[in-house]
Parts: sequence; C-alpha cells; structure tokens
Amino acid sequence: MNETANPDKTITGTLQDDRARMRTLLPAEDIFTYDFEDMAGRPFTCFFADALTDKDLLSQQVFAPLQHADTKEGTEAVRTEIRAPEVRTEKELSKLADEVLAGNPVILWEGGKEGIVVGTKKAPLRTIAEPPTDIAIKGPREGFIEDVKTNSALVRKRLKTGELMMDTLTVGRRSQTVVMICYLKGTCRDDIVQAVKDKVEAIDIDTIPDSSYLTRFLSDRPYSLVKQVGTTEKPDIFCAKLAEGRVGLLVDGSPIALTLPYMLVEDFQSGEDYFVPAFRATFMRFLRLFALIVAIYLPAFYVSAQLFKLQLLPVKLLLTIAGSIRDIPLSPSLEMLLVLLVLEVLNEASIRMPKYVGMALSVVGALVLGETAVSAGFVSTPAIIIIAFSGIGLYAVPNIIEETSIVRFAMLLAAGSVGTYGVILLTAFILIYLVSTENFGVPLAAPFAPFIRHDMRDAIAKYNLHSLKTRPGALRSPNKRRLK
Repeated sequence: MNETANPDKTITGTLQDDRARMRTLLPAEDIFTYDFEDMAGRPFTCFFADALTDKDLLSQQVFAPLQHADTKEGTEAVRTEIRAPEVRTEKELSKLADEVLAGNPVILWEGGKEGIVVGTKKAPLRTIAEPPTDIAIKGPREGFIEDVKTNSALVRKRLKTGELMMDTLTVGRRSQTVVMICYLKGTCRDDIVQAVKDKVEAIDIDTIPDSSYLTRFLSDRPYSLVKQVGTTEKPDIFCAKLAEGRVGLLVDGSPIALTLPYMLVEDFQSGEDYFVPAFRATFMRFLRLFALIVAIYLPAFYVSAQLFKLQLLPVKLLLTIAGSIRDIPLSPSLEMLLVLLVLEVLNEASIRMPKYVGMALSVVGALVLGETAVSAGFVSTPAIIIIAFSGIGLYAVPNIIEETSIVRFAMLLAAGSVGTYGVILLTAFILIYLVSTENFGVPLAAPFAPFIRHDMRDAIAKYNLHSLKTRPGALRSPNKRRLK
C-alpha cells in the first residue's frame, strides 16, 4: 500500500536507483558510500557518516561476513550473515537517511526491498565525572554526560527493576534529537506520563540543542518568572525523584536531566542531605532559606530604612551609617542600584572570561573597584558590604538564582519608590502567585500550600528515614508506601 502510494519514498530493489535517491537525501561530503559484492557477485552499498560510525566494527561485523557469504534472495538471508547485535530493517528512504545521520550505517543491495540498519554508532563522548554545578562531599560522584544512552545506563544501573520504563521520542525537524521519558510503572501516575508525552510530541521546532529548550514547552505557564521543571545533573538524584513518582526526561546532547512535576521546595534540598544525619540536613536547609531571604531583602530594607523609616535601625548603627553616607552624592536607592549592577557585570564577566583570567578579574576587579569607589566618596562602605553579602547569599540556592536575582532588583525598586509598604505588597503578590501556580496538577508551593502534614517531614525540616514511610502526598502516587 505504501509503495504504491509513494513509489519515490521507498526502496525499489534496483540498487543503482536506490543508491542515487539516497545520495540526493545525503549530499554531504562526510557521508561515505562503500560498494562491495558477496561471493555470488551480488552488489551491495553501505552508507555511513564518517565521524559517527565505528568503521572497525562495521568492517568486522558487516563487510567481512557478507563478502565471504553467498547470500540468497530475501532480507532475512542477508540479516543472518551480519554479526552485529543491533540490526533492523526499514523501507522508507527518508528514515534510512535519518539513521545514517544518527551514526547507524545502512546496507542496500540489488533485489533488496528493504534497507538494513546496523547499530555501529560511535559518537564522541566525554568521560563520566562529577558535575561542576552539584558538588557533594558525601554521596555518589557520577554525573550525566551528553549521550542519552550512557545516561540511561546510569539510571538503569541504579533502578534494576522491570517497572522502569524508558520511552523514546524524537524531537526537532532537523536535529532529530532523542528524548527518553523515564518513569516507574505503577509508581508514577499514568495521567502525568501521558500528559508529558503529549507535550513532547506536540513540539514542532527545528532543533533541540539542550534540555532547557524543552522546559519552555513543558511548563503550563511558559512566560512565568518561576521555573516549573526540575533539573539535575546527578543520576542518584534523578533516580530518587523517579522513585517518588515523578517523570524524568533525558535529552541526547545535554547533561541536564528534567523531572516533573516540580515543587519549589526541591531546590532547598540537596542530594547530600540524604547522606548526612537528619539534624545536619535540617540545619543546612534552614541556613539556605535564611541566606536567600537575607540576600533578597537586605538591600531593599537598607534603602527603605534610609529613605522612610530611620527608626528601624539601632541608634549606634544609624550613627555609623550616617557618617558613611554624609558626603555621598547619590541617593540611597540609586547608590544601591548602581553597586548591584556593578556586581552583576562582574559576575557575568567572570563567567564569560577564560577560567583563570575570570577568577582573577572577579576578585581583583571587585577589590579595586570597591576600594576606589569608597575612597573617592562615590559609594558608601555599608552599600558595598550589603551587596557583597547579598550576592553570596543568592548562591546558597543556586538552582533558582536566575529568578531570585530578578526578585532582588524588584524589591530594591519597590523599596526605593514606595518604601516598606512597597516591599510588603510585592512580597504578598509573589506569595499569591506561588500559591496559585501548579504544573501537571501539582501545586508549586506544596507541601506548604496546600498544607500536607506528612510531606512536611522532608520539606525544610528533614526527619530521619524511618519517618518517611510513604511517598510525597502532593504527587498522589498510586503506590504510596515505600518503606515497610
């Protein structure tokens, strides 16, 4: 039926014609062809991508067996001679061309009505190492890399169960990026799995260079300031989230895995929290929360106190600040905003510069600029101290630093224009927004809003392992019990 309707899109069995049509689909010079014959004189042609194919394996498992065989009519007779473990057939020329571009050689021969795809792909890979964005003193050191098969093996190594499902989809008209959807059957809700699949399949874009592209399509509110998709580079964290009843996504070409549904409290937790005593993990989580609150509100509070509510400051501190800002030509809000912008510029420059030059630039630049600005009377010493502490505090929760840095600017502007009332109103607006946001039916602010008593045992405070007998109630897993 397909061959009759689309004769130009399928294999005809005439090698010369099929070879010419494949070459029109693959005109690039790095797509090679190798012509050979079997012992009976039947002509064969192999298409393969030079940089993505293991040519040694191809020669040992395909060329040598076929050249020393007397193949008979039929695809199955040819398949039995090939020694590769991964062999499959395909009739459509466009799909065969996609396989070649993915690194899998394609075999065509005279009289063959199908092309044979051989799995001898050899993509360039880096070694598995500890991810630079998630360093842990205790716990596993392995991190995801840019190859989806290697990443899936790291997951399968930790979850040795037949319930672990890995469904493969292809996204991107030109990139043909492989996206692997991982979940534990019976633990993750079927409606969430299907919703994730539907959203991934609905993506119509040219290329997917990284998993961050998918987050825009997986979010119910793609223009939201707050992220709605969890991210991790560590297989142990990824597997732990799957075991709680989440869906995970591995994207070929990206070391960052995605997890859904996402709750804001996840970013205040660390993988190391589960390898240290519960009291230590609880202390560190409260410390992260405290550092983030201080980082966001301290510049705004300082400006608001100077402009509107001087009585908020202790008398001795007020006298010290008054002496420091006596000859400053800028208003408190403009001074703080300027120092904050300089900090952001230094941070951006240190990231974009070469590694060792960027480190020297950030340290020397901050010291020289700060000391010179204070000595010249351009900014005050308290402003430098407050912005420095605020900049350090944001990195206590690095996974949401993009969002919190914007919120810090908004709080500073509200404090400079309206004062304390502006900061309170903006805080109320943000809290209302967080409480009303959900993704895949799970509230972003859970387990605080709505309040889920059992989930509070692993929110900011962490109880010991014996107290965590059931999975998070916010996820509504069909398999609730995880510890007997």
